[in-house]
Amino acid sequence: MVRRILERIAAPVRGLHQAAYLLAGLTLASQALALLRDRTFAHTFGAGQILDIYYASFRMPDLVFALVSSLVSAYVIIPRITGADRESTRRLLSESATFLFGIGGLICVVLCIFMPQFLAFLYPSLVSSSYHDGFILLARILLLQPILLGLSGIFSSVTQVHRRFMLFAISPVLYNLGIIFGTVFLYPLWGLPGIGVGVVAGAVAYLAVHIVVVAQAGVLARLQLPKFSLMMPVIRDSIPRSLALGMKAIILLVLTAIASRIATGSVTVFTLANNLEAVPMALIGSSYAVAAFPALAEASALKHKDKFTNILSAGSKHIVLWSLISFGLVVILRAHIVRVILGTGAFDWNATRLTSALLVMCMVSLFADALELLLSRALYAARQSWMPFLYQIAAGTFTVAIAFLFLSLPAPVLLAPLAAMLKVSSVPYASILLLALAASIGQIFLIILSLVALRKVAPGLTFSLLGPARDGCLAAIAAGAAAYFALFVGGGIAPLTTLAAVLIQGLIAGIVGLAAAALVLHLIKNKEFQSIVDAVEKLVHQRTHRSAILAPSAEEQIQP
Repeated sequence: MVRRILERIAAPVRGLHQAAYLLAGLTLASQALALLRDRTFAHTFGAGQILDIYYASFRMPDLVFALVSSLVSAYVIIPRITGADRESTRRLLSESATFLFGIGGLICVVLCIFMPQFLAFLYPSLVSSSYHDGFILLARILLLQPILLGLSGIFSSVTQVHRRFMLFAISPVLYNLGIIFGTVFLYPLWGLPGIGVGVVAGAVAYLAVHIVVVAQAGVLARLQLPKFSLMMPVIRDSIPRSLALGMKAIILLVLTAIASRIATGSVTVFTLANNLEAVPMALIGSSYAVAAFPALAEASALKHKDKFTNILSAGSKHIVLWSLISFGLVVILRAHIVRVILGTGAFDWNATRLTSALLVMCMVSLFADALELLLSRALYAARQSWMPFLYQIAAGTFTVAIAFLFLSLPAPVLLAPLAAMLKVSSVPYASILLLALAASIGQIFLIILSLVALRKVAPGLTFSLLGPARDGCLAAIAAGAAAYFALFVGGGIAPLTTLAAVLIQGLIAGIVGLAAAALVLHLIKNKEFQSIVDAVEKLVHQRTHRSAILAPSAEEQIQP
């Protein structure tokens, strides 16, 4: 039985829709496990120096991954190995892996040597803590992660070409399991470095899944000196995307450094709130962005401007609509969400309240964060590959500038009314809200730049979003009001002293809110909502129709 399960996991998936549903389901499972990882962190450490150090330690490895590993990612390798013979595939994988080892390894060695100086410059308050030695060792251990994940990116191209999507989707699950293992079992033994060992173990498991597929395909890579003629086209095509990813990593590094100077625990609550916002962003933004990109690329290559605009507009409308509805629900249910996912163990009530308020600040830009995943791909498809990088520079500079501006303002000007509105006036280091607000405004600015850039290749796109934005606001208000009413009615039924009570009350309120949003969208005849209803009805009708037809008996001849 175990062998049969393993064979099904490793089997290729042929159908497009089957693959899409499988990836969507496993992505949701991966997001759930990531939330379990964050819950484990919150329960074990709370919003304090240890988690601040952990999240701060990731920023430089993330930057290395963005700048180096993305130069030889599956994004550019897949088109080159699709249909290629074994020897050509092996050579490209080998030279890409050697390039990553050489350039990435050299950068990581330099960072490892000068790690104390880098950390002292970026996070002086964390370096001066009692965890100084553990902080430096953890940051050095985590430098293995971008190399391992970079190799996974190279080898995963084979996994995807061979359509082993189950294995492809399971690898991030194994990565998160490694982090949880390090937190639960290795931290009590080795302290902060134990968490780092867990991260590396998860990255090794992530890589091992793809090595199995590469070996079975007979294209196992080996160290091979890269040839300029082979690697230069790969790097040339990757540079714009790598620089854009690198710029995002730099912005996050700067924001984390600023957060570390506000107070102990600021980095933790800021990161956890962003992780919570990443769940609806992945479900709403990634689904439409990944699905639309091949069609956008094809329409752009054939110079079908109307088709390109229609595809981009359709995806953008759905993203705007559901992002706004999600925002309306989260504003009301923020405390329930944070209490269920993070409010346990060492994560105290003040940390819960502040993370809830930060979640609202992050959700302000949910529509922009989700749209950015689609619009950046549209710019790549339209052969404007350098524009996302240039816009990241502009938006990042703007974000950092207004962050310093907001933090320099007297408290009564912005912080006091903002904290009062979100009911965290009495919570220490509430000024971290200003950092989250600056980050959200910066993302909205980035989307404005992207929409301006797409005027020529997708005329009318911006105006096409006004209708869904209006409908989304109406539905969000209805969803929020209905959810609030459900909380008010249910508040006297059972005290919110247990996880089950908080979860049930929040779940019921969320369902009521979604039902109210659906009713409003139906009454105003929203086209995006109607398209989803029609698709579901069509699917149900097909299944019902099939089940109503009797299969022929053994004596009957099946008609052609």
